[in-house]
Amino acid sequence: MRADMTAAHHSLTTVFGLEDFRGGQAPVIERVLAGRSTAAIFATGAGKSLCYQLPAIHLSHLTLVISPLLALMQDQLAFLKSRGIAAESIDSTMDRDAVREVMTHARQGELKILMVSVERLRNERFRHFLHQIPISLMVIDEAHCISEWGHNFRPDYLRLPEYQREFNIPQALLLTATATPDVIRDMQRSFAIDQGDVITTGFYRPNLNLQVRPVAQPQRLDALITWLAPQQVAGQEAATIIYVTLQQSAETLARALSARGIGTRAYHAGLGAEARDEIQQAFMRGEVPVIVATIAFGMGIDKRDIRNVVHFDLPKSIENYSQEIGRAGRDGASSTCLMLAGRDGLGVLENFTHGDTPEREGIQRVLEEIRAAGQTPERQWPVVMNTLSRDSNIRALPLKTLLVRLEMQEVIAPRFTYLAEYRLRYVLPPQALAAQFEGERAGFVRLIIDNIPMARTWGTVDFERLHQAGLATGIEATRSRVITALEYFQDKGWVVLEGKRMTDVFEVCQPDIDPPGLARELYDGFCHREQSDIERLSKMLALFETDTCLSRRLALHFGDSHVPERCGHCSVCDGHVARLPALPIATPLEEIDLEALAEPFIERHQAHFQRPPTPERVAHFLCGLAMPIFTPLKVRGLAAFGALEGYPYPQVRARTEQILTA
Repeated sequence: MRADMTAAHHSLTTVFGLEDFRGGQAPVIERVLAGRSTAAIFATGAGKSLCYQLPAIHLSHLTLVISPLLALMQDQLAFLKSRGIAAESIDSTMDRDAVREVMTHARQGELKILMVSVERLRNERFRHFLHQIPISLMVIDEAHCISEWGHNFRPDYLRLPEYQREFNIPQALLLTATATPDVIRDMQRSFAIDQGDVITTGFYRPNLNLQVRPVAQPQRLDALITWLAPQQVAGQEAATIIYVTLQQSAETLARALSARGIGTRAYHAGLGAEARDEIQQAFMRGEVPVIVATIAFGMGIDKRDIRNVVHFDLPKSIENYSQEIGRAGRDGASSTCLMLAGRDGLGVLENFTHGDTPEREGIQRVLEEIRAAGQTPERQWPVVMNTLSRDSNIRALPLKTLLVRLEMQEVIAPRFTYLAEYRLRYVLPPQALAAQFEGERAGFVRLIIDNIPMARTWGTVDFERLHQAGLATGIEATRSRVITALEYFQDKGWVVLEGKRMTDVFEVCQPDIDPPGLARELYDGFCHREQSDIERLSKMLALFETDTCLSRRLALHFGDSHVPERCGHCSVCDGHVARLPALPIATPLEEIDLEALAEPFIERHQAHFQRPPTPERVAHFLCGLAMPIFTPLKVRGLAAFGALEGYPYPQVRARTEQILTA
């Protein structure tokens, strides 16, 4: 055994209290300790986290972990600290003093692991901090998010390879449980990972009993209670997660189960952070046996004795289904994954997909801004995402995707990100602060103090004013130098520094673009992605209605052929081939007075924008799909918002076109 693996095995037993590595862990850890970028494609619950936690205590410098959700960081952080490992996180819930303390520990070399969200890397001050410390390893959790063809694409992940180069991090470790062969190839290409450094454990879980027993919507609640109630015996309740699509459904179903004597809580993104944390911790302690949740629940939940995962509504994709059922039975004991849903939720899922496709006119508006910025001498385009989203009527995630596509086409290139506004409050009196320095530095500090006008206790930093004052006096006062000084003052406790309005600055590389023509091309790309996501839903339905072993079909989807022909513990192997119940008969769209439903929205839109809405906007309104312009219009207060939620969006849009052109 190599010396570094001998040391790793010693840490495995003494620090983590484990006797041996689980499948796949040893080859991943060996590659990381050898300095090679590696991808670990492990089944949910197979021990991905150890693949960075153990090497981190042997690497010379900091291990930076990029994690997509706060819950992931909190759970892993608690575990690391329980093992005496110097680990911290920086997240949006922390105050400035707490963040400063973590940064100080990192600068002094006292941390082995620092966990942050991918969004944190867009923060100018945080990136400035990372440039000051040596980093041995970048770990990317949920790494499938980097692939545009993955089920949970996050545009910010596409910037991670560039960040690795920017911070001079020698190697990366990619971790995921749900990656198809195409997604794995994307991951390899982005981080230059050799095929021999991709370690896969397989997706087959022999302890999961996969049951597809669809029930028509009106009978589904009774079927769930009949199945669930015998397991919820006082004192030995079976830990259960029940997944639904909508926040309202989570609340309604949780109340219904509680009324039948089953200890249940609802969990969804509409709850406050404190409420979500309280519910999660109660579930972890076993005080609440059943959670009814949207997909907001489960990421990073390492409760090993979850006995049941139930899909009351359809999951969003095969990948989501695999990820969600993977939370069951992590202790290796037999657990059941029950799919009760029929086709009744299909329309809502399809409409969510349509809702992420921006209007072509919104894309064109963004392109016109880019062209205008390209005519300036600097050819720089500053973007405040919330403002651009509002002005273009493109939701945040599709807007980020649009900008990434424009980067890939070399229309724009990201140059830097900064906080548009800095404010400071003096803790040490200004003159006393200036007295801490001598020579040129003292002159520079006095320049800062003299050119930050104070309004009562707070002053706003004007970088252009400081730069011009510096030119007039022969003192270098660049933005970078000023920020470095202000950060130093804050570290010393001499000032309190605040920043807001994150601004991304892009260089316009193609100033002579044709906005209408390029908008059509990009819109067609969004429509192609939309169709791909609709097909993803079709593949999921085909999986649930398969007449071959369900476990095998699921594993093959992820490229894992090392599974038995028949698992013996799925509904198909039990002799139950599923047929999802047909959609309930609804009032035909032709018989609904869409004009009457849409009229209040059309009138409000006309009054606000001085023009009628597009067919897309009316269809979004009727199907209950969010748009940025709906916030100032306050459309959720109109009775007809979401009145046609279950109807296919394309059909609703076609009808609205007829209404608006009549």
